[in-house]
Amino acid sequence: MKILLLGKGGQVGWELQRSLAVAGEVVALDFDDGADFTQPDALLARVRDIAPQVIVNAAAHTAVDKAESEPELARQINAKTPALLAIEARRLGALLVHYSTDYVFDGSGSHARDEEAAIAPLSVYGATKAEGEDAIRASGCQHLILRTSWVYAARGGNFAKTMLRLAQERDQLKVIADQIGAPTGAELLADLTVPMLRATRVNPALVGTYHAVAGGATSWHDYARFVIEFARARGVAIRVAPEQILAIPTSDYPTPARRPLNSRLATDKLQQRFGLHLPPWQQGVERMLNEIL
Repeated sequence: MKILLLGKGGQVGWELQRSLAVAGEVVALDFDDGADFTQPDALLARVRDIAPQVIVNAAAHTAVDKAESEPELARQINAKTPALLAIEARRLGALLVHYSTDYVFDGSGSHARDEEAAIAPLSVYGATKAEGEDAIRASGCQHLILRTSWVYAARGGNFAKTMLRLAQERDQLKVIADQIGAPTGAELLADLTVPMLRATRVNPALVGTYHAVAGGATSWHDYARFVIEFARARGVAIRVAPEQILAIPTSDYPTPARRPLNSRLATDKLQQRFGLHLPPWQQGVERMLNEIL
């Protein structure tokens, strides 16, 4: 099986290079070596030359606040080029795996949304990702769309690294407490992708949209406390006292893009159809912290 991986340099793409290696011959590309999503004609020419059986698209415009000031660029990368990629996948008879986000929802309420819940994005990023989803579904290609949330990896920057740095520099931290979601490792997403694409190749009835997040849920504030206390217990010199990690509302930390307050995603569909287990978010975060510490 020949697999084309797009966006190999991102957090999820980096982990996919590892996980996909056991599934077939992998051709991994990034924006600077033939997979520039702002140049769709050249990208599609590469896809035709490679003629893969599976296309895994881990490329995206993920700078949520920056997308507010460059909506056309975000739309090109997150929606227009994936739409063309889906049409090409249909022509090739290839399976397209595409990653999306909890930001397609408005974050109202406190329940975990399933895949059939109505979308209502609050930001340019969320709107362009929703448009990309719709285009892929409308193309008629075989596809897996995996919606996820709060993605992190040991490689590159992430929330946990930022909190650890600030906890060693400051006497007090203020962290948002009214946004709830599941920190999900890029490693977990990559490891889910392989059995899902294998099963779908055998049984095309499995195509569709799935929620793929770690188990459980937390706030950014409790996530920060978990990270800092984990590091403190392992001898890291933490300056901020536990009682000085203060909980604040989203309204106290305005950003150009609105974030959903409730990012809980129900994963029953994925677990039942593919027979996969989604471990608690703490497990992946601890593994990542052990690596970076």
